[in-house]
Amino acid sequence: MGARDMIYTDTRSRNNVSVVGTGKKTLVLAHGFGCDQTMWRLLTPHLQDQFRIVLFDYVGSGKSDPRAFRGKKYSELKGYAEDIIDVCETLEIEDAILVGHSVSSMTGLIAAIEAPRLISKLVMVCPSPFFLNDPPHYHGGFERGDLEGLIELMDQNYIGWANHLAPLVMGTSGAGMTEELVDSFCSTDPVFAKTFARATFFSDCRHLLDKATQPTLILQSTHDSLANVSVGEHVNASMVNSELEVVEANGHCLHMTHPMTIAPSIVKFANA
Repeated sequence: MGARDMIYTDTRSRNNVSVVGTGKKTLVLAHGFGCDQTMWRLLTPHLQDQFRIVLFDYVGSGKSDPRAFRGKKYSELKGYAEDIIDVCETLEIEDAILVGHSVSSMTGLIAAIEAPRLISKLVMVCPSPFFLNDPPHYHGGFERGDLEGLIELMDQNYIGWANHLAPLVMGTSGAGMTEELVDSFCSTDPVFAKTFARATFFSDCRHLLDKATQPTLILQSTHDSLANVSVGEHVNASMVNSELEVVEANGHCLHMTHPMTIAPSIVKFANA
């Protein structure tokens, strides 16, 4: 095996893996689109005294190794799920509680289906299995033309795209952190970001929801421009072993805007 191949098999450096906290149970925190593991910094202080917490960046995000990026692999959510599985296997983790934000609720779902011995429970923070509207029974929140326009804006005016999307994601509850999200978007290579964006906004995971048997906690904002309450209700109704908790909040990032609110729910669920 050559040195170049070693780059891609060294998961710890490839995915910028870090571990904090102590505890017999392990939480694996998977960040959302356009973000990285630093977005968990407001939640981890409320969890690290009780759990071992594993943080990582998907390839193409944060401080991951950009040389490991493969367009074909990461054009599908399965590619990001493979990152989760690789991290768990490298750290010899079994029975982890996977906490996924937004699209990582679905990549976590895929990983849990593919490797159930690695993931024993799922926590989905503001999940969406499908961002497109599919009337009359499913309202994902967006028309295809809206999302295609968003992708086109990434090509035409990347900074403008970031400034348009960030306020929608953070909502009024996270208005003070909007600039941070803009900076996170803009620090990501546009090629990587566009690939992840297409995988995020156009993947339909609704048919997978009933394939995972792991106990699942769904944390849903009352007002979320990217995934309204009906989406959370759909996820809950479609899964075989889930519970839905609706949090009074405006935004798509409960782990950043309401960490003290959701931390006790995560602790209780993980220890149940």
